[in-house]
Amino acid sequence: MVEVKKELLAPCGLYCGVCSIYIAHRDNNQKFKQVLFPVYKAFAKSVEDISCTGCLSDGIVFPMCKVCPIKKCTKEKGIEGCHQCDEFPCKFITNFPVPIAKKVMFRTIPAWRELGTEKWVEEEEKRYICPECGNPLFRGARSCNKCKVSVDVD
Repeated sequence: MVEVKKELLAPCGLYCGVCSIYIAHRDNNQKFKQVLFPVYKAFAKSVEDISCTGCLSDGIVFPMCKVCPIKKCTKEKGIEGCHQCDEFPCKFITNFPVPIAKKVMFRTIPAWRELGTEKWVEEEEKRYICPECGNPLFRGARSCNKCKVSVDVD
């Protein structure tokens, strides 16, 4: 069974363990951060903002995730995440500004609800592995950075 790190359990269902920003920060990968900055420049002022230790961590949280209305909503309702909410999908999910993330939420929230936290985390971590070479991938990856095969894991 996989180790569940609570700080990586984003209430919205975007598991932080496969987030490109989290991975770039965790691995101190400056080249990856440089690549990610233009993608997230609407939410980040500089490359230094491409840093996060998990949505629910006490450490560095990506600027967009700090002010996330979904996180605020779940906290106000006293629930861990949208998977425990009877109002899913709500306006926060349907109006989420990042299309790929919204697509993933519609997949992950029902899965988290059905599988429970440990199995859901295990499935998310298995999902983001290159089917060709076994290299770890991140949410939003279109190809493996090792073997270059096209992937569609979201």
